[in-house]
Amino acid sequence: MAKIIDGIVEAVRYKNGQITGVRVYERRGATYSDRVLLDRKTLLERLQKGQQYMTGIRQELRASTFTVGKALMLVKQDGREIIATRENAAHDEIEEALLY
Repeated sequence: MAKIIDGIVEAVRYKNGQITGVRVYERRGATYSDRVLLDRKTLLERLQKGQQYMTGIRQELRASTFTVGKALMLVKQDGREIIATRENAAHDEIEEALLY
């Protein structure tokens, strides 16, 4: 059985190679919320708890239907945790997400 997606990351903001914030749609039962802004600390805590976030874009006029991309993961490197969509990332990097 596939794991439920807890949130869809639509856009991301960086400063000096580190995420400062993300714009997400959070799962609320069988549907998703409106856009919610999360800071890096909150997103990091949720990923550490095992919640699953994916990149994606809401399909126009289709309510809670998304075109889903890559999964976010925690990468440990040199004693620090990096939020990325690929294993060999050197800094925070969410591919396929828009910049805001």
